[in-house]
Amino acid sequence: MIPNSVDAEKLNTLVEINARINEDYFDLDALLVHILESAMRLVKCEASSLLLMEDSETLKFRVALGPAGVQAQEIPVSMKESIAGWVIEHNESLIINDVLGDPRFFGTVQEKTGYITKTMAAVPLRFKDGCIGVIELLNKDAGIPFTRDDLAILELLSVQAGIAYQNASAYRQAHVKIRKLETAISDGAGFHKLIAEDPAVLDLLKMVEQIAATNSSVLILGESGVGKELFAEHIHLKSPRASKPFVRVNCAALSEQLLESELFGHVRGAFTDAVSDSTGRFETANGGTLFLDEIGELPVNLQAKLLRVIQSRSFEKVGSSKTISVDVRIIAATNRDLEAMIKAGTFRSDLYFRLNVLPITVPPLRVRRGDIEPLADFFRQKFSMETKKNFIGFSKDALNVLFHYSWPGNIRELENSVERACVLGTPPLIESADLRLNCTEINDSGFLHTHLGDTDTQVSLKEALFIFKKNYVTRVLEKTGRNQTEAAKILDVQRTYVSRLMNELDIR
Repeated sequence: MIPNSVDAEKLNTLVEINARINEDYFDLDALLVHILESAMRLVKCEASSLLLMEDSETLKFRVALGPAGVQAQEIPVSMKESIAGWVIEHNESLIINDVLGDPRFFGTVQEKTGYITKTMAAVPLRFKDGCIGVIELLNKDAGIPFTRDDLAILELLSVQAGIAYQNASAYRQAHVKIRKLETAISDGAGFHKLIAEDPAVLDLLKMVEQIAATNSSVLILGESGVGKELFAEHIHLKSPRASKPFVRVNCAALSEQLLESELFGHVRGAFTDAVSDSTGRFETANGGTLFLDEIGELPVNLQAKLLRVIQSRSFEKVGSSKTISVDVRIIAATNRDLEAMIKAGTFRSDLYFRLNVLPITVPPLRVRRGDIEPLADFFRQKFSMETKKNFIGFSKDALNVLFHYSWPGNIRELENSVERACVLGTPPLIESADLRLNCTEINDSGFLHTHLGDTDTQVSLKEALFIFKKNYVTRVLEKTGRNQTEAAKILDVQRTYVSRLMNELDIR
């Protein structure tokens, strides 16, 4: 309750502070300064401060106003040996009109600032039913003592400061959540981070930027584990359809009947378990992108239906004769040799040509070695957090093993290896033994010796790799009669990257 002695000026000040609390909850420090300035004006005293608990033993000045306020803010205050600490511990207000004679007085602030405290009124700052700090008013004007009315005003202001703290806390929590949501939206919620530093992949991403701007079907080729889905995501996120759905279907994960229902949906009664209507992935992806992973596993019967959707942009749900029209971009991916499957009669040639409008080939990890270290470091950070182990990096031996391993399982195998190392290893560094890689898969050493001859122990690793790379690419070009398209197939890289390699390696 507001005491009877509170005059109009005091009431107006309380109302004005309350209005500012509702307006300025995002600027807590400015609001606290305003509250303390108002307290000094209403009670007529020289100085004021707000101290908060830093830990169980120490208080810190959040705000300090008055002749020595700036110096005081740098001085920690003992919880056990101060009046402020007593107020917090007992959660009670105090008036002390002989501060120097009080055994609870903490003299360090006075010694360091030279400001002498004679009288004090102190009240707890409460937050969520707990006491987190104390508001103090020091040295009432004309040397007169503080009164109960002064304390009543200060307690009302402390309540307002507590409300300000709660509002600011709620604002900060909401702001953090909003920023997380904004980050998720900007990065693509549910999407993966695509890490690329190797020139072969950077060249491929330039092509992806051009492909993304179109609506044509894309066929992503590459070994298992190279990250074909990440490139599909990247195409979608860089396309005009980025704000629309990106829907994924693994064609190898379901039986033919379930896959048909998954793609096109079904109506109630279409088959035994169809107890209600179902929306298929094509309909869900309307306006956006449908990613068909493992397209080589699509049953032949469904290949015909998929071809019709691509051609006519329409389909019927399983068990229905009603035609549904959709606007969907198709991105398909496979690690299978579709041309060989066409010859074997297991994949339709007409579907292949419809999908293969814009083909891209994702190089395996053994070709894009410039990505090994940044990818490994990304996985290290991820699994260090998950395992709660503070791995700060890889040892030189571990990096050497990572770089020379052949990676038959590509990025997926690299991720599994780093996860295993984080689980089994001991910080601060991941060691080569922690990776548990099969040494028989370490490549290049014999081939490297063949091409380095007697110089293999007299050059740096960087120089040795350059020599090996130049000799190997030269041999491939000689084998293909300098046909860069054929060389690109053997090297498993883009045609444009062969030209870039020739320039970098000075192959003429």
